[in-house]
Amino acid sequence: RKIIFEKQWFYLDNAIGHIYGTTFEVTSGGNLQPKQEVEEATTETKEAGTDNRNIVDDGKSQKLTHDDIKALKDKGIKGQEIVQQLIENSTTFRDKTEFAQDKYIKKKKKKYEAVITIVKPSTRILSTMYYAREPGKINHLRYDTLAQMLTLGNIRAGNKMIVMETCAGLLLGAVMERMGGYGSIIQMYPGGGPVRAATSCFGFPKHFFDNLHEFPLSKVDSLLSGTFSTESLPSEPEGNTLMEEESNGLTDEKQTSLQETEDEPTIEAAMEINQTEEQETMDINTEDVEFKENKEKENKENVREKQRKQWERRKKLIEAAALLREKNADGLIVASKFHPTPLLLSLLEFVAPSRPFVVYCQYKEPLLECYTKLRERGGVINLKLSETWLRNYQVLPDRSHPKLTMSGGGGYLLSGITVVLDKGKSDSSNSEEMKMEEPSSKRCKVQDLHC
Repeated sequence: RKIIFEKQWFYLDNAIGHIYGTTFEVTSGGNLQPKQEVEEATTETKEAGTDNRNIVDDGKSQKLTHDDIKALKDKGIKGQEIVQQLIENSTTFRDKTEFAQDKYIKKKKKKYEAVITIVKPSTRILSTMYYAREPGKINHLRYDTLAQMLTLGNIRAGNKMIVMETCAGLLLGAVMERMGGYGSIIQMYPGGGPVRAATSCFGFPKHFFDNLHEFPLSKVDSLLSGTFSTESLPSEPEGNTLMEEESNGLTDEKQTSLQETEDEPTIEAAMEINQTEEQETMDINTEDVEFKENKEKENKENVREKQRKQWERRKKLIEAAALLREKNADGLIVASKFHPTPLLLSLLEFVAPSRPFVVYCQYKEPLLECYTKLRERGGVINLKLSETWLRNYQVLPDRSHPKLTMSGGGGYLLSGITVVLDKGKSDSSNSEEMKMEEPSSKRCKVQDLHC
């Protein structure tokens, strides 16, 4: 299919078989050809100005017009030659500093040279791309915040992780990449099914998905209360019964057709008169019968396929429910558009003691409420609410400096570690202990004052 990227369209057919990192040139018709490395002729004496203060961007420094550039393209002149023409016809190019000249050439090459490099997808590349182009789809989850989540959640091979995210599958893909296909992941999802648009961009092999399970959020309460059931879905595929019905129907049709042929008269002389007319009607009848048979077969196949998918879905649901019932998950990661408090309080029931959990939210206030609820509930230690601050730097010879534009905020993280919640100890006893501790310090102060 046609790929459109950076105002450039092309087909990826010719890229198959090449290694990642190969640079291609987009030729006419959108075909890709590996670019041959050409050594740039380095001029010994390069004219450059001392500063750019006298250069005015009035739009008159370039002699070539849009029509001239279009004519050059129509002649088949490549992008590198067009860039050279632009440099020669620029009146202010020689007055610019050496750094400004390099910046100008780089900018024009990006615009006129149809060059594409195919790189191997990774968490860093995909998170940077999503944050730059479509941050709303990933809840404005910045790449450094994602890295903090993977570290605080102790994501590693062999873990049993619970992931609840509405970030188009980016967080799920990052966890799968870090685990390397070892361990198991249970994805909690809202609505009718999980969204994994970004996960498919990673290009994981098939065995990575063998240990990926999914469970709907709507059934979490019933699983915790012990009333979970999957009665709405079929218990086993009904393909065998359909096959039997289909075969019985076919045998019945064959028997009726055989009976009809046996009952036909054997007088050939009478049939020769209306042979052509009968042949036409027979053709029409057979076509109608074949059309009806094909339609019935398609309907039965669709029903059978639907039932098979429902059965597979039920099987996966039962497997995910069995994993959650063990309540021994090695970690929990939440990054969703929903309020984190009810999500976290219910999903922490499935996490084993002494395991980390991380919650991401774009705003601070929901996590503050979640923080206070966890402190009241107990069963967690080392609670931290943090915000990461990021500033990008340009690192180049003689011109390293912070970039002028930077991100306003990368969201907030609430992290902690689970411990065994002593349910035998009532909340009243905890509150009494707190009351006993507070007056003791106050009494000391009062005694000091009396002394």
